[in-house]
Amino acid sequence: MNGKPSEFHHIPVLFNETIESLNIKPDGIYVDCTSGGGGHSGEIAKRLNGGRLISIDRDPQAIETLKERLLPFGCVTLVHNNFFNIKNILNSLGVSEVDGILADLGVSSHQLDEPSRGFSFHHDAPLDMRMSLEGLSAAQAVNTLSQSELQRIIFEYGEEKFAPSISRAIVRARDDKPIETTFELSDIIKSAMPAAAKRDGHPARRTFQAIRIYVNGELDGLGNAVSDMFDCLKPGGRVSIITFHSLEDKTVKHQFASLAKGCTCPKNFPVCVCGNAPKAKVLKAVSPSGKELSDNMRSRSARLRTAEKL
Repeated sequence: MNGKPSEFHHIPVLFNETIESLNIKPDGIYVDCTSGGGGHSGEIAKRLNGGRLISIDRDPQAIETLKERLLPFGCVTLVHNNFFNIKNILNSLGVSEVDGILADLGVSSHQLDEPSRGFSFHHDAPLDMRMSLEGLSAAQAVNTLSQSELQRIIFEYGEEKFAPSISRAIVRARDDKPIETTFELSDIIKSAMPAAAKRDGHPARRTFQAIRIYVNGELDGLGNAVSDMFDCLKPGGRVSIITFHSLEDKTVKHQFASLAKGCTCPKNFPVCVCGNAPKAKVLKAVSPSGKELSDNMRSRSARLRTAEKL
């Protein structure tokens, strides 16, 4: 699964809206937390003159691609890491504050479309789903977790109402033989769902999403990561986050709202005594245009949220 750098591709969602939301200054310092194929990073780098871009990704294949695609830009520093560690990353680079931070929380087109990565129910491949190519794989998860834990993951992360029957079917199937491929898991999921449910999109979509989120820890500590990103901003700096899942979006929305809240005194107090002032101004959330939805169906659940540090 070493894929050539040129093979790594990604179709950025809400591309122009995201770049504009960062309000880029030519001499500013910016962080792309999920650089992927380098689409956002390349555009940010083009707009810098005396500034700096720190491009982070946890996927080693993405890093190899970024070395090639961002080579012409002398202002770019590449970091192979998880952006959840943003404070440590910036500290290690001697950077205390930045002017803007971007995080695209979606799975890259490369990860979905490259069969060997095992993310998609559209390709028969070893069941993997690891963005970092390290740690617990999807196959290990479905073959070792208890039925109750699988049910919790599928219900919470996939918002799948048939989680009980799907988790039971997985455990029954693995008692006969280990579940090793994406098609094997997809067929098991289909067998556990009523015919009517199979007509509402691909029946495996929600379960695959749930297992991917679990394997990659996508929601573990996301709230803390959003808070850390905001802490790393200079006054006037912005953090822009693209979400694709309702739980991600709720987490980002909640964190931004708490930063913008300010006074926490009871409503019946005549004057503020807590002294808490708003830390952020939250910009209006942005959804894909009708044209983008028609051009790229994967953008259908995307939301862009931006907060500016006061």
